[in-house]
Formats: sequence, structure tokens, C-alpha cells
Amino acid sequence: MTRRSLVLRGFLAGLMAFLLPGVPAPAHAQEGGVPDGPGRAESGREASARAPAAGAAVDERSRSGAGDGRIEPPQLVGGAEAEVPPEARAARQEGRVVLKLLIDAAGRVAEAEVVEPMGRGFDEAARAAALRFRFTPARRGGTPVASRILYAYEFRFPEESPAEPSSSAEGGAGVAATRTEGPRPAPAARPGQAKDAVPVEVTVRGGAMAERLRQSAQAIKVIETGQAKQRTADMGEVLARTEGVGVRRSGGLGSSTRFSLNGLSNDQIRFFVDGVPLDFAGFPFGIANVPVNLIDRVEIYRGVVPVRLGADALGGAVNLVTDQDVRGTHGAASYEVGSFDTHRLAATARHLHEPSGFLARVSGFLDYARNDYPVTVDVPDSDFVEHPARVYRFHDAYRAAGGGVELGFVNRSWARRLLLRAFLTAYDKEHQHKLGVMKVPYGEVTNGETTTGVALRYEQPLGRGVAIEAIGGYAYGRATFLDVSECTYDWYGHCSPGGKPGEDDTKPRDQVFWEHSGYGRLNLRFRPHPEHALQLSVSPMFVTRTGDERRQANPEGRDPLTADRGLVNWVHGAEHQLNLLDDRLENVLFVKQYVQFLRLEESVQGLADRFRRRDRDTHRLGVGDGLRYRFGEWLYAKASYEWARRLPRPDEVFGDGALIRAKLDLLPEASHNGNIGVTFDAPDSATGAWRLEANGYLRAAEDLIVLLGNGKISQYDNVFSARALGVEASARWTSPGEHVVLDGNVTYDDLRNTAEEGTFARYAGQRMPNRPWLFANGSARVQLREVAAPRDELALTWDTRYVHGYFLGWESNGRREDKASVPSQLLHSLALTYVARLAPRTLSFTVEAHNLTDEPAFDFYGVQRPGRAFFSKAMLEM
Repeated sequence: MTRRSLVLRGFLAGLMAFLLPGVPAPAHAQEGGVPDGPGRAESGREASARAPAAGAAVDERSRSGAGDGRIEPPQLVGGAEAEVPPEARAARQEGRVVLKLLIDAAGRVAEAEVVEPMGRGFDEAARAAALRFRFTPARRGGTPVASRILYAYEFRFPEESPAEPSSSAEGGAGVAATRTEGPRPAPAARPGQAKDAVPVEVTVRGGAMAERLRQSAQAIKVIETGQAKQRTADMGEVLARTEGVGVRRSGGLGSSTRFSLNGLSNDQIRFFVDGVPLDFAGFPFGIANVPVNLIDRVEIYRGVVPVRLGADALGGAVNLVTDQDVRGTHGAASYEVGSFDTHRLAATARHLHEPSGFLARVSGFLDYARNDYPVTVDVPDSDFVEHPARVYRFHDAYRAAGGGVELGFVNRSWARRLLLRAFLTAYDKEHQHKLGVMKVPYGEVTNGETTTGVALRYEQPLGRGVAIEAIGGYAYGRATFLDVSECTYDWYGHCSPGGKPGEDDTKPRDQVFWEHSGYGRLNLRFRPHPEHALQLSVSPMFVTRTGDERRQANPEGRDPLTADRGLVNWVHGAEHQLNLLDDRLENVLFVKQYVQFLRLEESVQGLADRFRRRDRDTHRLGVGDGLRYRFGEWLYAKASYEWARRLPRPDEVFGDGALIRAKLDLLPEASHNGNIGVTFDAPDSATGAWRLEANGYLRAAEDLIVLLGNGKISQYDNVFSARALGVEASARWTSPGEHVVLDGNVTYDDLRNTAEEGTFARYAGQRMPNRPWLFANGSARVQLREVAAPRDELALTWDTRYVHGYFLGWESNGRREDKASVPSQLLHSLALTYVARLAPRTLSFTVEAHNLTDEPAFDFYGVQRPGRAFFSKAMLEM
């Protein structure tokens, strides 16, 4: 029987296995086939088709148990010739290399990993050729989906043909020549099959990485930013549209932000970019101001954080994921302009040199906003009687710029990824008034920071089910704070000279801080069996800080900011993942250890010139578990728990050397975090695509760290405990044809003080003040296709957000009708987007109105946010 006939038989056997599951599996299939995670089915919607060799027995069994008969495997439609090593060509050496290919939903080979090497240069040659293959994508119910296959590239040379006369003039008449060709995939007996490339296994995945994460046992919410990149909303607004998430701001672009997740907030949540802490990744200005167009996906971990992040997160974590695609050449750029003199520019580009695997990637951004929006404030008249007046903010500008370069190698036999990234970022922010109080205007107070650093990342499967991921980096930061003005400003920007220096405090400050920090993370994953996976994680981090007050009250004394401060954190973790019942059940059990070492020089009270050194070390343990059970193809439930810890951050321990004292004996915060929820996800129903989620959560936190003070000197301390009970729900419907998309969510967050002793004991049982406890989001999108061109799209999107009113202070203080409060708010925005797809380019243009009805908007009491504003944005991708 010919090889072509064998290939055809193998293909037909695989197809029959899809249609008639239950045929006994071949030996290697029963043993698990590919040992590591990506090579096995990832969810209950996945199925695998196996054709282990030409003519061999085949097994295909649906992991969901039903409804997978419509799955079609990928088919090869375009091969590529391998560059055979010269020595092997001369010796006419033959053999085969087995590769694991990741084929995306467009039929392109995104990854190629050698799993059965041949050596002597054949592995690299086969892999380089496979990356140029083109397939028809795998399909589920007619919808293209990503898939993985094992593919055997066979190196076979044709029989030498009889010598033929050379047609070259230099050859002369009668001179014989023999032409030897290298192997190449060629069409076989039917379209999509190859003569010398035999498919040995196919695994169809249940969607992209975002969907895999959603359907895992992790307590996670995933936001894909494809449409957000075309819109003008910033990252803070994108996050605020998610259930359970609160983003409160004191002004416009670049303003200070309070981020909350299921009751806990700010430093109780950890932030990352591609698994690297946000501050170490070149974004010192906070998560709300990270340019959306540099991010592809947002992962929000609700109170239970996987060990691979190496985080001491009390209430959860947010991981911003940049473009992970490493194929070919790609570039994108966007420019936004709008009200309040806002300008935002972002660009990314990459190029992969396929023969060598060398990757170069660059990214950059430039942001500017004057933030001179109108506000209503109390302004005194000539008799010093205050009256409401509408004025424009005049000292609130924000400037930020940054860029990064990433170089390295990808998809080599010795490294799946080896990448070195360098970055430089700077920002400068003017302050219009004291944080959280819009009473006294400032005219010259500013702060800023410049951060630069490098990071090295290495990822590689080591064989036999073992894979390693390592990352290490260093960052240097220089921060400034300037408040030396002798002017007293009014709300119209007029300066009254002759006052004491310093607008924000009783004394001037001209401060500089220098910070050196380093971090590392080593993740080792081992899959001894298809149903079991083990992961170990080690994550050290160090920070050293010093500073200089250039306007000292006592020039002869030692500056307290010059004191040496050092902090080292270690977070270790071990995790076990179990998949049972054909992947219906997934459980992840983990333990963590938290270690912190502190070193501090502090001045001796009453002796400004004398300093003493103090040291402290802390050890804590944590544990957690995540469970997911799939009841059917469209319905699954999750439950998760973590006894979480947060180690004190440097600012809390060291103070600022001026107004905030050091507190070396701060205890780590602790919290019992629990989640339980259910998801109904029907993407292929006759009435359209439906996704319904409901989740309940508990956060029982202890030893919470709070800044206390007497108006002059402050200090952080462990003073109270709190308990959050909440429910959140979301619904999304996409009509057949995707002409209409409706989306909505609601969150109820009951966060109450449970302290029975200390400063807040008399408020036990009361709702925590100055925090929203009921909020909701909604959106409606109507889109038309082929409006003016074959692949264009026109979409009109309406967004709304409701926040119920809440008190500024404790409920028991004063009469309810006299209490200061933030009123209920209902804000709307409207966007019109046009997208033109002119392969290989995609161009989009958006015009958008924020706060469409010009409602007074407040995230903090008395601090007004921008009213109605208009923005436009253009984006080019190619």
C-alpha cells in the first residue's frame, strides 16, 4: 500500500472517530500522549482526534460527553519546504521530527514545539517550515477555534532520476546533471493532507486563552480589550465597567485613584503586567492610567490568587497581559484627542526573523491632559462671604511618556522564549488641591517620577512533562515632590505673594527619593499524569530607598530622608491541579509561605544627628483551594477559598521621613476569602449567544493597616478588622449575526467594621464609610457590517453606570439627614465607531461623548470629576 493511501486511511479513521466515539484508544493515547498541559484537552468543550500513524487504530472521545459531533479537525492547505542541513543533504540522511503545533482560529501556526527530535539540524529545519504552514482552522459547529496537533515531518529524498542533459550553456552538450530536492509537504490523495507530514494527534481547544481561564477552577474575571482599544475610555473606565470592581478618581486623566475589588482596596490588591509587578514594569502612575492600547487582556483574580504570580495579595490581583503573539511582522498605532486638551498616543511593533527565531518588539506611549474642566466651588466675595461659582481648574495638568524594547529568541529547541526587555517611563502631575478635599486651591504643587529597568524572561519545556518559567529584573526610580511656593492662590489662578513657603503644609518641601528594587520568579511545572499537575513557585523581591530634603529646617542636622531603608519579601508556593471525570471536575489546591526582612535607620527622638538601626523578620503561611465542576456543555459552577496575607509595603513601614513616621512592628494583614458562583454560557443557541454569571463572596480581614494622625504627624498601624459580604451578577446577550449586543452587571458589597477593640471598636457592626456599596453597569451595542466596503463595520455603543449614594462618615455619627454624603449618580456615554478592514490593514475611527447628560460627577465627597466631554480616536493596525 502506498504512503498516500496510508495517509488517507489515517485521516478517514480520525474522521470516523469524531463521528463514532468509543473506539479503543491506541497504546500511546491511553498513556496520555503529550505529557504537558497544553497538549491535552483544556475544557469540557474540547475533543481530540488521533491518527497515530498511517492505518493505525484511532480513538476520538468527547471530553464533554455529548454534542461534539460537529467538531472538524484542522486541515493542511499550504506546506513549506524545510531547509535541510547541507551535511544531511550530502549524506542523503532521512528521518522524522514530531512537532506539537498550535493553530489559531485563522489557520496560522502560532507555536511549534519539537517533542520527538531527530537532531543534527533537522529539528530546527522542521520547526521553521512548520511555522510557515497554513491550515483550514478547526471548527466547532462551523465556528473556527484554536487547536493543537502533533505533526510528524518526515524527511525523505526522492529516488535519483536518470541524468538529463544540462540546458546551461556553460554545461556543454552531453553533460549530465542530477537535481536533489529536500522534503516538503505536498498535497496527497485529498485536500488538506500531506505526503510527507503525517498527522498523529489533533486536540481542538475550547476557545482562546481568555476562555480557557474563564472555564478553569481559578476565581477569575477576564476582560478582552479588542473593542476598548478602538474606544476612548482609559484603563480605569474599562475596569470600572466590571462587576465587583470600583475605580474612584479625584479628577481627570492622571489623577490619584482608589481601586477596590470585592470590598478590599488599594494595596490590598496587587497589580501586574505580564506577571511582573506594575511598579517594576515601567508604570509607576497606577493601573488606571496604563494605556489601553498596550494591553490585550486583563485578568482579575477575585480574592484567590494563583501561586504562579508569587503575590502577597490580600484581596486579589489584576494582571495586565500585553500582546503575546510572536509571529511575523505586526504594528499598531493609535491617537486620541479630546476635551480639556487631552492627547494620547500609543504604538507597538514587532518583527520575527523566522529562520533564526530572533524577535524584536517595541512599544511606546505619550499622554498629556491639561484637565482644565469646569467645577463648582465656594468662592469668597469682597466681604469674605462664600458663594458658589463656576471656575476652571488651572493647575491639574498630567504628562507621561514611556517606551520599551524587547529583544530575544522564541520557539527555539533550547528556549520557547528568551526575551530581554528594557524600559524607561516618566510622568509629572500638577496638584490643584489637597487629596480628597476641593477647598483650598494650589498653584505650584507638583510631583513626578522617572523609572527605568530591565527584565529577562525564560520559558522552556524540559521534557517528560516538566516546564520552567523564570523571570528576573531590576528597576530604578527617582521620585520628586515640590511645594515651595510663597503664593496664596485663589480659584481664578491669581497669586497673592508674601505668604509662608509651602501650599500643602506648614513648611516647604523639595524632596527627592531614590529607589532600587529587584525581583525574581521561578515557576516549575510538572505533569506526571494527564490528570495531575504540580507547580512550585519562588518569588523574591527587594527594595532599598533613600532620599533628600533640599529645604531642611535645620541645614546643620542630618536629613531624615537619607536614612538607609531596606526590605526583602519572599513568597513561596506549591500547587496541585487535579482533573477528573473527563475534565468535568478540576481542583487546584495550594499553600504559600510569606517571609519579610526589614532594615531601617531611624533618628533617635530628641537627637536629630543620631540614628539607630533596627531589623525585623516576619514569617506567615497561607493556604487555598479552587474547584470547578461542569454540569454540562453550557453550565458550570466554581467555589474557591484562600487564607490570604499581605506584607506591609515600604511606605507603610518606612514612612516618608517627614510627615509619616516609620512603623517597624507592623503586622501583615490577613483575610479569609471565599467565592462561590455559577456560569451559564451558551454561545451557539438558536436565539444567539448567552452568558450569565452569578457570584457570592466573603472577605473576613484582620489587622488592617490604616494611616492615623493628629493633623501634623501620622503613622500606619494595625487597628481594625472588617467583613465584606457581597453578591455580583452579570448578563450578556449577542444576537444571531452579532448585530446587537446587550451587557449588564450589578454589585452589592456590604463591607462592615468588625473591630471589637481599639480606635474603631465603638463603630463595630457599622458599614464602612466613604465607600460605594451598590453599583451597576449597562451597555448596548448595535452594529452593521458591509456598510461601505466588503469587510467594514459601523457600531453605535451606549454605556451607563449607576452608583448609589453613600455616607462620608460613620452611620452613628450625627443625624442621618445632616450627614455629609456622596449622592447617587447615573452617568452615560455614547460612542460611534467605524472599522475598515483592508487586508493586511485595519483602520478604526471613533467619536465619543462622556458624561453625555453633563451630570455632576463625584467619586469622593466634594471633589468634582469632569462633566460632558468629547473625544475622538483613530487606530491603525497592520
